Amino acid sequence: MSSKLTVIFYIILCLEAGAVLTLLPWIHPFGLGDWGDNYFLLYASQKIGLQSLQNAVSSGWVRGAVTGLGLLNLGMAGWEIAHFRQTVRSLQTQQNAPPPAIRRPAARTFFETDADAPAHDRQASTPVDLSDYRRRDDPRDHPGQ
Repeated sequence: MSSKLTVIFYIILCLEAGAVLTLLPWIHPFGLGDWGDNYFLLYASQKIGLQSLQNAVSSGWVRGAVTGLGLLNLGMAGWEIAHFRQTVRSLQTQQNAPPPAIRRPAARTFFETDADAPAHDRQASTPVDLSDYRRRDDPRDHPGQ
C-alpha cells in the first residue's frame, strides 16, 4: 500500500512541477507581471549587485529552458502513469528484499602477515624502500649538534 501511495505522490509532484514550470514563464498569474520584470527579480538583482541578471532571466533562452524542464517533468509523470504497476512491483520487491550481505575480512592476529592470510583477503602490497628518506631529527643531517 505504501509503495502505491509513494508512486501516486511522485506522479502528482511531477504533474504539478511540470505544469508550473511549463506555464509560468509565458502567462501572468497571481499578478507577477512580465517574466523578466517582476518585483522579486528586481529585488534579487539589486541585492546581489548584478543588474545583468534581469536581462539574462528575461531572455527567451531562459524561458525556453524553464519550459523544457516543465515538459520533462510532465513526460516523467506520463511515463510513471503508463508504468504504474511495474514501478509499484519494483518498489515492493526492494522493500521485501533482505539487505545485501557485507563480506568482512577475517580477523587476523597481530603477528600474521599478508602471506598468512587467505587468498581472498590478500592485498597486493609492494614494499617501500625508505632508506633515502631521513627524519628531521636525524643526527647524521646535523653533524655539529
